[in-house]
Amino acid sequence: MHILIVEDDPVVADVLGMTLEEAGHFPSIAHTIEVALAELRHNDIDAFLLDINLPDGDGTRLARLIRKNHLPVPILVVSGNAGIDDKINALGAGADGYLTKPFDRFELLANLDAIVRRTHGHSSATVSVGNMEVDLNRHLALIDGVQVPLTAKEFRIVEFLALRKGSVLSKTAFLSHLYGGLDEPEPKIIDVFMCKLRRKLELAGAAGVNIDTVWGQGYILRETHSRDGKAIPTATQITSIAEDEIDAVARATLPRQRPAAQNQMFSEDSLREFHEETLAEQNMRADAT
Repeated sequence: MHILIVEDDPVVADVLGMTLEEAGHFPSIAHTIEVALAELRHNDIDAFLLDINLPDGDGTRLARLIRKNHLPVPILVVSGNAGIDDKINALGAGADGYLTKPFDRFELLANLDAIVRRTHGHSSATVSVGNMEVDLNRHLALIDGVQVPLTAKEFRIVEFLALRKGSVLSKTAFLSHLYGGLDEPEPKIIDVFMCKLRRKLELAGAAGVNIDTVWGQGYILRETHSRDGKAIPTATQITSIAEDEIDAVARATLPRQRPAAQNQMFSEDSLREFHEETLAEQNMRADAT
């Protein structure tokens, strides 16, 4: 996942970044709220690690701005502020979790994984699609209990699809998830990954699992049988359905999903409001001195 670390202390930010990299994530670092906003406007961010005490304001302001614009991106606050009021304010502003420094690296990763799962509607660390189970903790995909031999990037694709089951994901979103904006190859590489992944799942005996192409948009993971046992169109059948009907099929047969955070932008009014608040705070501090 592409994780944005919003932390003004470069040493702490580097340690968090190394922890995330060792866990297979792709971290980016923003030392101010202003830089974090720019990152979110121009990149697909899967989750935030957010400090409270930042040079250009309280980190909770960023959380409020994100929620005001209805972006469901997960936010985990990591702060040295251990006060109850600090935690209440952060969670009330829209943070999904609060971790007090210092903390164990495994505690950080466990909290991050948990809020990402909950954001996408999964309380368990295992996501089931047809006869396939995706174990998010052990980084395994199982067909009828047998592990599917996937490469690291192939599993990350399965994980990305499973957490967003029923949502169309663009090739740009896949590239960001796999490479985190660093040395990204051409988007056609995603087509190659999908071809190999479909073949491996087929050979492993996957049933009730479809990775479908939505032409001009990206890929979507579907279950080919709904909960009442009725068949859902296969990949071959879907190609003959009009694009507007594809969305109707998904809505009728799959659980309601929260909207994806990718490619959503802040409103200009919200950005203007943030800048005005920042200027007002700076003026107040200047007057106080």
